[in-house]
Amino acid sequence: MTTTITDIRYAEEVDASCLDRVHSASWRHAYTGIIPYRSLNAMIARRDSAWWARTINAGARVLVCRFGGSIVGYATLGRNRTRALPVDGEVYELYLEPAFQGVGLGRRLFTAARERLARDGAKGLVVWTLAENDRALAFYRSLGGSDVAQGAEVFGEKTTGKIAFLWK
Repeated sequence: MTTTITDIRYAEEVDASCLDRVHSASWRHAYTGIIPYRSLNAMIARRDSAWWARTINAGARVLVCRFGGSIVGYATLGRNRTRALPVDGEVYELYLEPAFQGVGLGRRLFTAARERLARDGAKGLVVWTLAENDRALAFYRSLGGSDVAQGAEVFGEKTTGKIAFLWK
């Protein structure tokens, strides 16, 4: 019998190239058709391995989800950036490689991020997602998030709505 191990831990500098790969694949999967092509490519290009290494070394809180020894997802987290929302924590990003979506790893990664924020004293958390990202909307609703606020993001010539989900 073979056992595959899944674990979630904080990222280390050696994870930078894997984060670059997961970021590129997951963003293309999530945002093609939502974010204009040029803007999406530019955003992905900025987050190369060197960017991830610098970010990790600067102390950013990046969780990685490993499956069978390979990094297949990540989450970034920290203090809530929207003062009008009555929570302390925020999950800035949560992404999985497309082949690993829908099998429960996203739920595990979100739970780990939520637990780490709570351990650090954060009372509640917020996650923002683009309003056109139907998979993300369904995911955060399935986790019990309440959509409490709206905003907008501009990508080149296109303005896209975004929605905040709150957990107290």
